[in-house]
Amino acid sequence: MLLLLMEKHTYQTGLIGNCAFLAHVHKNTNIAWLCWPRFDSTFVFGSLLDTEKGGEFSILPEGEYTSHQYYLENTNVICTEITCESGTYRITDFAPRFYQYERYFKPLMLIRKIEAIEGLPRIRVKCEPVCDYGRRKQKARPGSNHIDYAGCDETMRLTTNIPVSYVIDEQYFQISEPKYLLLSYGDPLEAPLVSTAERFLRATTEYWRLWIKHSAIAGYFQKYVIRSALVLKIHQFEDTGAIIAASTTSLPEYDKSERNWDYRYCWLRDTYYVLTSLNHIGHFEEMERYFGYVADISFSDGEDFRYQPLYGITGKKDLVEVIMDHLDGYLGNKPVRVGNQAYEHIQNDIYGQVLISLLPLYTDHRFVFTERKDSVRWIESLLGKIERTIDEKDAGIWEFRNMANVHCYSNLFQWAGCNAAAKMALTIGNQELVDRANSLRDRAAAHIESCYDPERKVYTNAANSPHLDASTLQLIMMNYLDPASQKAKDHLAALEKELKTPNGLFYRYLHADDFGKPKTTFLICAFWYVEALACVGRMDDAMREFENLMKYCNHLLLFSEDVDEATGSQWGNFPQAYSHVGLMNAAYRIAIKLDRPVFL
Repeated sequence: MLLLLMEKHTYQTGLIGNCAFLAHVHKNTNIAWLCWPRFDSTFVFGSLLDTEKGGEFSILPEGEYTSHQYYLENTNVICTEITCESGTYRITDFAPRFYQYERYFKPLMLIRKIEAIEGLPRIRVKCEPVCDYGRRKQKARPGSNHIDYAGCDETMRLTTNIPVSYVIDEQYFQISEPKYLLLSYGDPLEAPLVSTAERFLRATTEYWRLWIKHSAIAGYFQKYVIRSALVLKIHQFEDTGAIIAASTTSLPEYDKSERNWDYRYCWLRDTYYVLTSLNHIGHFEEMERYFGYVADISFSDGEDFRYQPLYGITGKKDLVEVIMDHLDGYLGNKPVRVGNQAYEHIQNDIYGQVLISLLPLYTDHRFVFTERKDSVRWIESLLGKIERTIDEKDAGIWEFRNMANVHCYSNLFQWAGCNAAAKMALTIGNQELVDRANSLRDRAAAHIESCYDPERKVYTNAANSPHLDASTLQLIMMNYLDPASQKAKDHLAALEKELKTPNGLFYRYLHADDFGKPKTTFLICAFWYVEALACVGRMDDAMREFENLMKYCNHLLLFSEDVDEATGSQWGNFPQAYSHVGLMNAAYRIAIKLDRPVFL
């Protein structure tokens, strides 16, 4: 057991952000990852992928130290407490965000407050930003109370009440009063440092706590759901409404796997899960922003009938994948990829995903559907996309690069999308669209049934395929299979027999793909499994499995994309927004089944 604990790998960073940028704060005080000016820009601090070329922004003591890191309760503000021989000090890191002048204030500004807790600790501040993915270091130019970093697209400024010479020379000094480091991109701070930083900290803390108070959090594992909601919120690029999968690129699915992908983009195939989680916690502003992003994509291509699986945060289509050979990669894991070749793939579940995501606009009376003058165009367009692709082979949800099949999951979401389209068309009184949607729904169902294996009593991943796939758990959650039916229970039993691990994790699939057989489990599949258990009425199993999954977080309750079954190690991009979405949806499903109250 001791050996397994020694080998367990967890990510040692926490995430802060303000819906304009995201940053990782390492337990060693370093800003290990920060892309400016946008989620998908080059990093200015990127030691997560290369400790030499990634730059550094650390606040460390002389000699050895221990670290304790935590979030201020119900916020996206991180505190890191460092204890060393000369004393203890706290660093409070945050990205300012609050409501001001009838809009949200979310500057490209990282603020770090340093204060002694015990003794008179001696510390050193090291700030070395880089650009062009670590190919160049920025040049420091000292001013009276600031340092300008130049040589890249925009000048960055570090404003501080620490002697500038100490920062430039990386000299140790004693903390006798609170010190502040305010790093800004583009526009420098034109205000008093100390009072501004303190005001921004108070306002940001109040903003996040009020946001949580205005969330509908079910009474089941609330602490974890609250943290997941806060994580999901800052993965939304508020300027356009896009929600990205993760803030990072090229964190491997397991050590030396070469399965290193750039996840700083918006996957339309996950739209339904994301919007469902936002709906569960009652945050309609974020939902409507995301609706707007999807609508802009839908009508930006004229008559182009095919959606891409993913888009850039501004709707950009060409996400050409480039290998960054000059970077060592996370713990030496190459390649480092920028861009994602999956944008070229064919995934035919997307159109159904969009349709069922739009359904609340027409069935939830908190939205006024009569305000939407383009309803017929919307429904016709999406049904047309389904009609053109319903009989196609595609890459499937897992984006196989060189394998195409008639995937059960793709047709399931076409089936569900047609159901949603029929309800929407009924709401607006268009019987012709109702009939068209129902006809397509029946065609999708026929494809789904071609995946059924009557001998094993299970739906396989694709027509004429023997392989099982965790994505078919959605047959139960989407009510294609009546959860009370024996067929649903048999299907679930067959999946858990083959794909569930002894420790309660779940593989996506176990057959070989373009890179061989996968070696780590996919966390969101385990949360889908929990939901499926709840759906079929196995509540004791659902609660036990959910509780078991909570141990796979890091010290800040943050979850990764992948988990190693043998060691419980975290792998994949981190924190993974969709893992947190899975947690939120599973907790909600259990709470509703248990008739637990939803706190508003």
